[in-house]
Amino acid sequence: MIKNWIKSFLLIPVLYGCAVAQDPLQIKYADLLTEESAKTHLTILASPEFEGRGTGQEGGKKAAHYIASHFESLGLQPTVNNAFFQPLKLIRNSYIVKEFSINDNKYKNGTDFYVQGDNQNTVFDAQEIIFIGYGIQDEKYNDISNIDIENKIVLLINEGEPVDTNGNSIITGTQKPSEWATSRFKRIQELEKKNPKLILATASNVASMISRFGDRITAGRFELDKSPNQSQSVSLNAPVVHISEAIADKILSKNNTSINEQKKAAKTFVIKLPVLAEMGVIKEKFSDPNVLGFLPGTDLKEEIVIISGHYDHDGILSDGTIFPGADDNGSGTTAVLELAKAFSQAKKDGNGPRRSILFIGFAAEEKGLLGSQFYSENPIFPLKNTVTCLNLDMIGRIDDKHLEGNHNYIHLIGSDKLSSELYKINRKANDVYTKMELDYMYDDPKDPMRIYYRSDQYNFAKHGIPVTFYFSGLHPHYHTPDDTVDKIDFPMMVKREKLVFHAAWEIANRDQRLIVDSNKE
Repeated sequence: MIKNWIKSFLLIPVLYGCAVAQDPLQIKYADLLTEESAKTHLTILASPEFEGRGTGQEGGKKAAHYIASHFESLGLQPTVNNAFFQPLKLIRNSYIVKEFSINDNKYKNGTDFYVQGDNQNTVFDAQEIIFIGYGIQDEKYNDISNIDIENKIVLLINEGEPVDTNGNSIITGTQKPSEWATSRFKRIQELEKKNPKLILATASNVASMISRFGDRITAGRFELDKSPNQSQSVSLNAPVVHISEAIADKILSKNNTSINEQKKAAKTFVIKLPVLAEMGVIKEKFSDPNVLGFLPGTDLKEEIVIISGHYDHDGILSDGTIFPGADDNGSGTTAVLELAKAFSQAKKDGNGPRRSILFIGFAAEEKGLLGSQFYSENPIFPLKNTVTCLNLDMIGRIDDKHLEGNHNYIHLIGSDKLSSELYKINRKANDVYTKMELDYMYDDPKDPMRIYYRSDQYNFAKHGIPVTFYFSGLHPHYHTPDDTVDKIDFPMMVKREKLVFHAAWEIANRDQRLIVDSNKE
């Protein structure tokens, strides 16, 4: 009986040469993190009522108030003018197309084409289009070497490159494509230097892009409103109108040719067709909040541990389509609420953390990490006192990599990039308590997805603050209307929450703050 009790009380793993016992106090509060309460929160946050929690939308506001209400119910302290909200001043740059027609055929933005540009409202009125093939400007191949495109409307094939009869790139001389074909931006950026008035760019994926992303592709860009003059800044570059190959074929039919023919042997020529358009950027100012709940520490209360997750997602489209964002990032938001519950109860019981913990639901992450950028530039507590940021973003699913294998895993990202101690603390917490596979694939500096830079913890890391990004990985429903609660793996989601709890407990209660002893990419 004694032997069985010891086995249930102690773990056997060997860490750095010694057996490590579980702490009953940590287990007591970690066990407050349950599948039932996680499911309750997430079902609400990803419900139709919250309409995908879009930035600048009613659903996003409801989510912010839900988080604040929960923080208040736990007894967390407000930090900004006696409120839980840190308002972000934001600007939505919406590209409005009042009219767009070619040869008197009218086309609709977001249905037939989409635009990238920064011009204020401009009228485009011309009687011809210059077709410039692939629009490539290279020493070995140049589509516009003898053409003046300044202040003209041009049409180009915005993908691929010319090849010889053997299928080799004319530019590289091999099967390997040139940078003109592999770069998403190079040919457009180089064309802009020639000062065309308007660029019509066609590619085989334009129609599918419009179909897949709907309103999101025309929703415009978001940015922080940093100064009174910011909204007046205007780029002089020509707007780029991405048109489908079907529209491009209508244009080229005037000269008895087609996109497929031009892909085989691109030529340059003038197409006599009228183009009439009126379009440009409208800048709208609005505000969305970060939501902050503060749990004061004891003897080391001036030092701050941040536990965070962004609450925003893609919202609702004009046709009523909702992007629930159950995993992204309803799961991380739920985890922040649950972790706040566990630490708040510990404090009520007289077992609160030595360091203070700041729980944050970040706004506008999907729009460019804007909520965390704003906090890092306008911190409520000095960044020099901030010990770490533990950020949870998508912790509720099994990703493509692990779907056919081990489901008992988590991706840990960035834990060793600034602090070897933080890396060890995460490993120890897992070895003693949660026993998952720790996957470090996204720590590779050559990671093509650059995941480390794509969530809110990075805005702290770039200020030299050690961070960990907890992530369960990508899946087919990422940023689709099918990211729903029924697909969440709640047992694994709660286990991942518990890993963060145990790591945060150690960081918040140890004698010395985390060292910063490395600077990895």
